[in-house]
Amino acid sequence: MDVLPYTRQILSEPPSLYPAYTSTVSRSPRQPLVTIPQTLTEVTGPMAFGDRLFRPPVHDMTRQGKGEPLGERIIVSGRILDDRGRPVPSTVVEIWQCNAAGRYIHKKDQHDAPLDPNFTGQGRITTDEEGRYRFITIKPGAYPWRNHHNAWRPAHIHFSLLGRGFATRLITQMYFPGDPLIDIDPIACAVPPEARQRMVSRFDIDTTESGWALGYVYDIVLRGRNETPMENVK
Repeated sequence: MDVLPYTRQILSEPPSLYPAYTSTVSRSPRQPLVTIPQTLTEVTGPMAFGDRLFRPPVHDMTRQGKGEPLGERIIVSGRILDDRGRPVPSTVVEIWQCNAAGRYIHKKDQHDAPLDPNFTGQGRITTDEEGRYRFITIKPGAYPWRNHHNAWRPAHIHFSLLGRGFATRLITQMYFPGDPLIDIDPIACAVPPEARQRMVSRFDIDTTESGWALGYVYDIVLRGRNETPMENVK
């Protein structure tokens, strides 16, 4: 007998407690989770966020400074889809990432790598009627972290999705094909092996622009058999 879709979804998500990712030891819940019913306002409104609640969209993250940021320019595009492959329009897609040297602009990032005055690492757009999004950015670098000896995070971009209500935020990470650090990264490895590949983008020659930027495609499926693993779905 086939498992229920909800059960399949839970099996594709990383557990709250994954000892190899040491931060989960102190951050994971120690008591059974309590379900709090969502109100009608949380689930259904507002119908669209728009620029009234956010700053203007930023799809080209290489044009936020006085000059060109350092590093390899890339294009990241894709679609937001439901469990039946249908597009999900009017979804706010936010991304954040480190720069080409592997450093975030956040003040708590003290990695011994240079900051880039022309790169904030932040972008935001809303999907169109076909569920499509597109960013121009810089390929992020790998960086060390203190999880274990000689620990390095693979190059990745954080994605945040906001639907039609404030309580519908989902967060995931996108990796790049062929990165050897993925298989030894505790955060990526917290995701069950059969679902891990869904967080890896694919190189796409049609998205690539000749003489200008390589293109990667990363489709995000919100639920169902092929759902993209999320960090905050339990």
